[in-house]
Amino acid sequence: MNKILVLDIETTGLHPTDSIITEVGIVELDLDSGERKILFDRTCHNKTHFLTKEHVDASWIVKKGYMTTQEIQNSVDFVLIRDEIQSIIDAYPNGVTAYNKVFDISFLRFYGIKFTKELPCPMLLSTNIVKAPFKNARHGGYKWPNVEEAYNHFFPDNDYTELHRGADDAFHEAKIVYELFKLKSFTL
Repeated sequence: MNKILVLDIETTGLHPTDSIITEVGIVELDLDSGERKILFDRTCHNKTHFLTKEHVDASWIVKKGYMTTQEIQNSVDFVLIRDEIQSIIDAYPNGVTAYNKVFDISFLRFYGIKFTKELPCPMLLSTNIVKAPFKNARHGGYKWPNVEEAYNHFFPDNDYTELHRGADDAFHEAKIVYELFKLKSFTL
């Protein structure tokens, strides 16, 4: 069985020291069939790293309308779901990945999650396949494609808009991972 995990988190900012995780989505991807299954989908906050209502109101996730301050404030404390997340990760010895893996995994590590096997980052693997140009012509090469750019490259007949919600994003990112696997670009 070639089953792996694809995870996605949402946060109030870019660094775990001054931001909180607001949602975690985890999807199982069967690399033999391409089948995807949502295993975990929870909004959360961190009481030990509590941010003021003003900070949450000013966060990109709220300002862009992907989540509300009330949704974050009324969510479960991450401490209460940490063991469940860890047990899901531990149950998949083939490993875990995430689109922009460094971001998601660094936040989860900061929150005490341990990873025994990290798989390649699909964003990095997609760069030379998607060939998304930099807006500024002075840069050489290609930029790291965002999820929508990669998804629309692999599935041009689908008009996908990233929701910036953990499980939905992970579900679509798993489809990108499967395409990379079929191209033999993504390996275990």
